[in-house]
Amino acid sequence: MTDRKGFLQIYNTLSGKKEKFEPLHENFVGMYVCGPTLYSEPHMGNMRTFINFDLIYRYLLHLNYKVKYVRNITDAGHITNSAGDEVDSIGKAARMEQIQPLEIVYKYNLNFIELQRIYNLLMPSIEPTATAHIQEQIEIIEQIISNGYAYLINGSVYFDTKKYMQDFDYGILSGRKVDELENDTRILNAQEEKRFFADFALWKKAGQDDMQIWRSPWGNGNPGWHIECTAMSTKYLGKHFDIHGGGMDLKFPHHEDEIAQSCSSLGCNPAKYWMHANMLNVNGQKMSKSLGNFFLPKEIIAGETALFKKAYSADVIRFFMMQAHYRSTLDFTEDALNAAEKGYERLMESLSLLENVSCNDSSSLEIKKLVDSFYYAMNDDFNAPILIANLFEAVKQINLLTEGKITCTAEDKEELKNQLGGFIFNVLGLKGNTTNSDGKLNPVMDLVLDLRQEARSKKDWATSDKIRDGLAAAGIEVKDGNNETTWR
Repeated sequence: MTDRKGFLQIYNTLSGKKEKFEPLHENFVGMYVCGPTLYSEPHMGNMRTFINFDLIYRYLLHLNYKVKYVRNITDAGHITNSAGDEVDSIGKAARMEQIQPLEIVYKYNLNFIELQRIYNLLMPSIEPTATAHIQEQIEIIEQIISNGYAYLINGSVYFDTKKYMQDFDYGILSGRKVDELENDTRILNAQEEKRFFADFALWKKAGQDDMQIWRSPWGNGNPGWHIECTAMSTKYLGKHFDIHGGGMDLKFPHHEDEIAQSCSSLGCNPAKYWMHANMLNVNGQKMSKSLGNFFLPKEIIAGETALFKKAYSADVIRFFMMQAHYRSTLDFTEDALNAAEKGYERLMESLSLLENVSCNDSSSLEIKKLVDSFYYAMNDDFNAPILIANLFEAVKQINLLTEGKITCTAEDKEELKNQLGGFIFNVLGLKGNTTNSDGKLNPVMDLVLDLRQEARSKKDWATSDKIRDGLAAAGIEVKDGNNETTWR
């Protein structure tokens, strides 16, 4: 394959513009994405972020980069709520369900693993948990204190934002100015320990209601939310790596505070490129429980939400999401989903049509132009909507080939087949189960493929081949790739 790495452009939130992607180390990409907080099931907006970064991960692999993809699991710590308070969300969920925090974490981790399988997300290279990296968090906090950018009060450690602002630009990522924020922020009350409204907790002293408690040099307590990602990203990717990603809602304060923590402890911004996926709307409004338009990733594929009249397969949902750029808002409507379902089926049917196309000694198919258009779209900041439009241009060409209005050689046909398959299945991450629009076959196929993988791991090739051949006899093609097994 022609090396197309040098043409990739990424929109960098840090600079506010598209930049040529030049990794710190040739042919290697270090990427960190903020993962789920395990106190509840991720909602559809969360899944959109994970699916978008799965697309980015897949395309980097497609370009033959070696990618170390780190996505954390937050299973401890105090999360900042909408009012700016540090709250123990996992402990709160555990109390509500009258079980231990570890049970809450285990329950929702299993749920997230299942969602990744359903929506065909590639597993990251490393998936570290906050609870397994308490020591690393403590060490970074100690360094921040030693450098003079944090202070200790009553067993809690707070980041000293005013001191940091004397040496660094606080707001470099989000563009927010502290003096403007202060005008819109409540005044500190007498019960609050921190000195300045923009200060945030690096370590919180254990309260009487806390259910997760660790020892530290400052007493028993638990880490603040932001310090977890700083510890895990720098441990596995180094103090300066290529890409840091997450949802738009994390840009401030979470990612801004990560930058502050890294600069004050390690002396540099942790990531060269900052990427943010946009929000999700439903029927023209921001998804919210209070508006009654809130739904979970499993509900839409099971047809259990009153917002839509029928169920949609995970493949259709994923395809629908790819029709909006990751930096654009996406509006879930029934009409849009139905249109996406028809488009998805048309795309998959074209692959079957291509199989039956007769070859010729000469070709009028502009294969290079088509293939270049696929890469052009994705190299333009992972522009999946344009890629899909160009894939449908290929569908038109397949229809013309079927009708005999244009011709292609066997070599061009094979090239088109390989490129379409590469972008549809490996980049967009579609499974291609066209006869499975209601989604009921997905768990059955996942079970069958798990059994086949188990046979392969035991070098039981006879059983593995028997399963593959049996599926082929039923019209289901199994393809083993470097990172996953797909079927259609």
